[in-house]
Amino acid sequence: MTLNPDLSRTEDTTGGGPDEGLRRTLGVDRRRFLSTCTAVAAGAVAAPVFAAAPALAQDRGRDHGHDRGGQVLVPPHKRGIILYTVRDATARDPLASDLPSGFREVFKQLARHGYRQVEFAGYRQHANAPGGDNLETVQGATLLRSWLDEHGLRAQGNHGFIPPSWPLTTADLDTFKKHLEIANILGMDHMGTGGDPTGSSYRADWDVAADKWNALGAIARREGIKLYTHNHDSAYGFLLDGGPLDDQGRPTRSSGIRKLEYFLKVTDPKLVWLEMDIFWAHVAQYKFHTYTAHDGASRKSVFDPAGLVARNNKRYPLFHAKDGVVSTTNGMGYDMVPFGTGVIDYTTFFSRVGQRNYRNPMVEDDNSPSATDPAQSLREAKISYDNMAALRKRRG
Repeated sequence: MTLNPDLSRTEDTTGGGPDEGLRRTLGVDRRRFLSTCTAVAAGAVAAPVFAAAPALAQDRGRDHGHDRGGQVLVPPHKRGIILYTVRDATARDPLASDLPSGFREVFKQLARHGYRQVEFAGYRQHANAPGGDNLETVQGATLLRSWLDEHGLRAQGNHGFIPPSWPLTTADLDTFKKHLEIANILGMDHMGTGGDPTGSSYRADWDVAADKWNALGAIARREGIKLYTHNHDSAYGFLLDGGPLDDQGRPTRSSGIRKLEYFLKVTDPKLVWLEMDIFWAHVAQYKFHTYTAHDGASRKSVFDPAGLVARNNKRYPLFHAKDGVVSTTNGMGYDMVPFGTGVIDYTTFFSRVGQRNYRNPMVEDDNSPSATDPAQSLREAKISYDNMAALRKRRG
């Protein structure tokens, strides 16, 4: 069975007011929150299930000595990391190592480094860690939320389940709703994916992707969640939307618009959000600078990642902040390195995009886990945190 979701119910549940803010802090879904409030009014219950995290409240104004002099570009409470960066640590067997292992111990170490936000990349860990291997359940999310609160961390997103079907199958819709419930328990404002909306270069396929994401975004919005997609370099390549057709009837030339720029135009800004991976955006800048126009002429167009964010402003609530050093041999222009140790100009980028209390930059380094140095990923996470904390706006 397939379903086309009802898009008529798109009332705004994210703008919120004080009740919505309280619901997000407590990490409960809308239905549970409303029923709890009704019970409180009737004198039936004394307190909600979850308490606010005292460590987070105490740490709002503290920055481990990094906030002196100049405007801080990434405020302390906005400094985050995607757990993919330390995936070897969450997957480590605690019975075989003295290093932090599993979600709870990794949260503790990241909080010690100074981080105050995390983005999940799934909910699995080593089977010997507290809670077992699979925490992708309501019970598992409740346990994860207790550990986040224990260490003053906030979950800000997840690279998780986006239904592969379209129109949606009943099974895919049920799984998607389960992930929204988990996101609410964890207190997330956002839920998304680590992949592009489509791998195609053709406008027709991006139109289909836009329809699907608008529908999914409407479902997420009704649960108080902003649905986001994450980019790799190819999504900022040029859309093929005109010129002569190939033998399959597809266009072979471009008007110069990039694929994700087109996606931004044809999706509803109230329903669909984006997470820019700044490293991959710079790889796209290196790779995709010339296109063949509809008339056959070769034209140059240099991609400006910060300019795209500034033009679309609040469509980009999340970033992946990973760095690179110049490479002339790998075809990408950059090799990944820990944040702040490369050549990508994050001072200029964060200064240009602004909205520092709205953006949520998540440190990422795909290469941090090491087969020969099991402590490397958490050690490099500390290096990245310190470099992010040190960013200051240049004095004009």
